Amino acid sequence: MPVDRLLPSDDARDLIALTRDVADKVLDPIVDEYERDEKYPEGVMAQLGAAGLLSLPQPEEWGGGGQPYEVYLQVLEEIAARWAAIGVAVSVHSLSSHPLLAYGTEEQKQRWLPGMLAGDQIGAYSLSEPQAGSDAAALNCKATRDGDSYVLNGSKAWITHGGKADFYTLFARSGEGSKGISCFLVPADLDGLSFGKPEEKMGLHAVPTTSAFYDNARLPADRLIGTEGQGLSIAFSALDSGRLGIAAVAVGIAQAALDEAVRYANERTTFGRKIVDHQGLGFLLADMAAAVVSARATYLDAARRRDLGLPYSSQASVAKLIATDAAMKVTTDAVQVFGGVGYTRDFRVERFMREAKITQIFEGTNQIQRLVISRGLGS
Repeated sequence: MPVDRLLPSDDARDLIALTRDVADKVLDPIVDEYERDEKYPEGVMAQLGAAGLLSLPQPEEWGGGGQPYEVYLQVLEEIAARWAAIGVAVSVHSLSSHPLLAYGTEEQKQRWLPGMLAGDQIGAYSLSEPQAGSDAAALNCKATRDGDSYVLNGSKAWITHGGKADFYTLFARSGEGSKGISCFLVPADLDGLSFGKPEEKMGLHAVPTTSAFYDNARLPADRLIGTEGQGLSIAFSALDSGRLGIAAVAVGIAQAALDEAVRYANERTTFGRKIVDHQGLGFLLADMAAAVVSARATYLDAARRRDLGLPYSSQASVAKLIATDAAMKVTTDAVQVFGGVGYTRDFRVERFMREAKITQIFEGTNQIQRLVISRGLGS
C-alpha cells in the first residue's frame, strides 16, 4: 500500500504521485517476467528519463530536477519497491553523473551533462577491481599519459549496467599510492574496451553486472575529471550519496515485502481465523513495520543534512547499515509469514529476500560502514 509521506512541497507530492503512476504502469507489470528470464528491460530507463526521474537531485541549469535529496531518495524508494534492479540502476546512474557535476569543468559539463540528465545516456560506476573492492586505494587498472591521451590497461569488476551503459565513470591508477588515482569519463564505444559475460547473481537478474577490460584503450585527455591524483576523493564524495541511494533502495524492498506479508496475512486463514489475528504473527508484522519506518528515518535524516550543506558521511553510513540490515531481516520474516509457499517462486517474497542481500554488500559492505561510523566517533 502507498506510504503516507511527509514531503516538503506540493511539487514533491506531485512528483511522488507521478513516480507511483509510472512505476505501477511501466515497472510492476513486467518485473516478474524480466527477473525470471534474466532479460534486460530495453527502453525502461529511457522512459524513466522522459518522465524526469533520472535527474531529480541535479541542478535545473543543466537539465536536472532541482529537487532536494530527501525527495529524490523517496522517489528512488518508490521505484525500488516495484523493481529493485531498476532502483539500483537509477541510483548508479546518479552516482556516475556526480563526479562530472561536482568536479568537471564548465566545458565538460556543457558537453556531456545534458545528455546524462535527460536519460539519453545511461551511466555506470567503475571503481571496484577483482582484488580491490572495499580497499579502493589498491586499484591496479592503469591510465598512462601519452601526449594528448591516456592509454588504459587493466580490468574492472562488479559494474552495474556493464555492457549496457553509454558511459563509464572510471577510476584508474595514474601515479603511485593513494594519491595516484584519477577519474575519467569513458564512452562505451571506446576502442580497446570490452566486457565479460554477466555475473550469475543471486538476484537483480534483469540488469547485468559485468567486468570490463581495457587493452591499450586510448582515451582523450579532455575526459579526465578533476585533476590527476584526485580520483579517490572524487570516488568517496560520490559514494556518500550512493550509499544513501542504496539505503533508499533497501527500504523500498523492505516496504514491498511488508506489504506482501500484510496482504497475505489478511487473506490466509488457520484454525478458523485470519493469520494476522494470531498474536505471534501480528507481533512479527509489527516488528517488520517498525524496522521499515526506522530505516526510512535514517536515510531521510542523512539526506536532510546533505540538503542543508552539513557533513553527512557518518550519517550516510548509518543509513546504509541500518536500512540494508533491516531489509534483510524484513524480507526473511516475510518469507516466514508465507510459510512453505514463501520459499517458492510463486510469490515475490523469495525474490525480495535475494535482492535484499546484495544491499548489505555493495557501495561498501556493512562491515566497512561500521568502520566509517566508528572512525567518525572520535572526530
